[in-house]
Amino acid sequence: VSPVIALAFLPFIVTLLIRYRHYLMLLYRAVLVAWLRDRLTGTSREQRAFQYLLAHAIPGDPHHILQTFDQWCYHCEHLSCVGPDKGRIVERVLLERAPLRVLELGTYCGYGTVLLAQGLPPGARLYTIEGDPRHAAVAEKVIRLAGFSEQTVELIVGPSEEVIPHLREKHGLMKADLVFMDHWKRCYLRDLRLLESHQLLAEGATILADNVLFPGAPHFLQYAKTCGKYHCKVHRASLEYFRAIPDGIAELRYTGTC
Repeated sequence: VSPVIALAFLPFIVTLLIRYRHYLMLLYRAVLVAWLRDRLTGTSREQRAFQYLLAHAIPGDPHHILQTFDQWCYHCEHLSCVGPDKGRIVERVLLERAPLRVLELGTYCGYGTVLLAQGLPPGARLYTIEGDPRHAAVAEKVIRLAGFSEQTVELIVGPSEEVIPHLREKHGLMKADLVFMDHWKRCYLRDLRLLESHQLLAEGATILADNVLFPGAPHFLQYAKTCGKYHCKVHRASLEYFRAIPDGIAELRYTGTC
């Protein structure tokens, strides 16, 4: 009986494998391959990516730094950077808004930081927060390799929920004109409300939040759409380095009302 039952389920299993093959490939590249190479090499994939940058990227050229990152992620190992597809959305918003004070939550390897910093107008300053000291160490090297000084980009190491309440007195960020969220998705709503409660959002500020469709941030989106403080829209795109997986960036415009 059991072989017959197994054969009956075979078409269903094959259908699932075909339908979700892109997600299985993501699991393979982003988790299994990285885990195996971490143990074989004794280094993290973030460190391996930086070594690739050192060997192939042009120092002081942010655009080439990003291109080299993309080459690594397409052809070597997957990194959860914003990527070129959604990166163009970020670049367009930066050009439209020309923010002078930018806050990034989730530095990771520094890809998003370089993307933001290269689009800043003269005299602007970027504050970027990373909770993992190991990632921050890599990001610091990437940011400086791209040619950005501490006067332009300040990297702050620590959990976002602990850093945000002290941004004004410790780091001199009075109000942010643009916030880019690309850290843990479950923290998006918590950190947005922290920014509100500490009055760190300038009136008309823009908040960009990556990966709101995959892996998703439903509570954050629901709050943004219903609280009455934001005009919200979602730019649909694909997941970084996986064109077949739908994703998107949320763009919020703070109205300055409660």
